[in-house]
Amino acid sequence: MGAVRNVALIGFGAIGRTLAADLGRDPAYRLAVLTRDATELPPTVRALPDVAALIVARPALVVEAAGQSAVAQYGTLLLRAGISLVIASTGALADDALRQRLTAAAQASGARLIVPAGAIGGLDYLATVAGIEGATVRYISRKPPAAWSAELGALGLAPESLASAVVLFEGSAAEAARRYPRNLNAGLTVALAAGPAVVSVQVIADPAVSGNTHEIEVESPAGTATLRFANRPSPDNPKTSAVTALSLAQAVRRHFASLVI
Repeated sequence: MGAVRNVALIGFGAIGRTLAADLGRDPAYRLAVLTRDATELPPTVRALPDVAALIVARPALVVEAAGQSAVAQYGTLLLRAGISLVIASTGALADDALRQRLTAAAQASGARLIVPAGAIGGLDYLATVAGIEGATVRYISRKPPAAWSAELGALGLAPESLASAVVLFEGSAAEAARRYPRNLNAGLTVALAAGPAVVSVQVIADPAVSGNTHEIEVESPAGTATLRFANRPSPDNPKTSAVTALSLAQAVRRHFASLVI
């Protein structure tokens, strides 16, 4: 089996449960979850009652899947303790002060702050063109009206009877992440890869799509690229793509891998 890989999770909602089930199929992984309610955990998963217990446990890696507030509450403590951290809620990094605290803690301890691809791909290409003068990136999020029930209701629109696409937001990736903290993490991930100054974001409720769709348009002196990802929504949370948890599992495996692609 090889060496045991100790991984801890923060959050055991839809993403955390899927991630635990995925990694739990491999006996090389030993899992723990930061939670005050151990009754929700499978018998093979250890409960950690607080962040102090998590730090004492010294996992090789921690995965956050509990929302932006969890990144702010626990991230600096873990990184300062030398524990590397994968964050699902990348929108938290729209807060410049928080991002600086996290990266400073990681640099001081030698730990790594890891941003997974999440619901999208092509981050390697975005990072490649990020330093080219004149590069621009447009990120468009299209989701079914059911994913935006509250937002459409605030506009006086019924999601079930929406006949055409409605633009809910246009602006920067940071503002999109602040305004929609639970479902615009992908836009902030794009901005982190490409550089926030060159990324614009559009958020659309679209009855023509059945899944969570992400479109990325890149123009630079090096060329152009158009990327499109149509993901099925998570059955437990239509605002989140089912592939997000799979991306976190892949980020965990990459952390331990001898060959990284």
